[in-house]
Amino acid sequence: MPDLSILAALAGVGVIAGFLAGLLGVGGGLIIVPAMVWTLEASGFHTHVQHLALGTSLAVMVFTSMSSVRAHHLRGAVDWSIVRRMAPWMVIGTLAGTQVAGYLPSRELKWFFVVYAYAVAAQMLLDKKPKGTRTLPQTAGMGVAGGLIGLVSSFVGIGGGSMSVPFMVWCQIAVPRAIATSAALGWPIAVSGAIGYLISGWQAPGLPPWSAGFIYLPGLITLCVITSALAPLGAAMAHRLPVSRLKKVFAALMVVMATDMLWGLLR
Repeated sequence: MPDLSILAALAGVGVIAGFLAGLLGVGGGLIIVPAMVWTLEASGFHTHVQHLALGTSLAVMVFTSMSSVRAHHLRGAVDWSIVRRMAPWMVIGTLAGTQVAGYLPSRELKWFFVVYAYAVAAQMLLDKKPKGTRTLPQTAGMGVAGGLIGLVSSFVGIGGGSMSVPFMVWCQIAVPRAIATSAALGWPIAVSGAIGYLISGWQAPGLPPWSAGFIYLPGLITLCVITSALAPLGAAMAHRLPVSRLKKVFAALMVVMATDMLWGLLR
């Protein structure tokens, strides 16, 4: 039986991540990953904690992103031609990243996450948006972009929206369409990332009980249930709360969590 204190802590993480995902249209990975690292370490686990957080975060998104993709598709907002051109390369980049990550110590992966979290938080706080100065590239350019987004996503445990949306907006895709298309691209990243971390961690020593590779199954189940329940509430509140201000609060929360992880690295 998994430790109930771990499940309770992860349920609290799921409440925050699910509500903010629905409210702000952001993925929960940037919250789930550091919170899960903290929860596992506080419970006495110190081996492969970053790998477990990344793999579990991507596995959660396999299930929680499907309803978002379906909703965007029913509104006709997804540009499936972009998905067809980018998704295969994203899958390749993500799978490659998970296998590379399997050979890296948690410390190096934590450094990568901290830098990325600070960069995303700065972009949100400054409200910097790319200008549409070019058109979508040809096959080679789309492949390079997709592969890099998948690779980085596998190292951070996210669906790639913080990269794919700015890329599409830069290529003159309207923001609502870019967000919807990014949601559709996030699902193959999540699936390939979960499979990749399952494989790369299958025989890793020192994993906590109830792990399948680098996926912590109690965390997966708990977070799936809670985030799926809270996301619709967040989406409903999006029309009543000052979302632009709350995005800055979310960015500040990312800074706090990244700083806590950084402090642990420097000690």
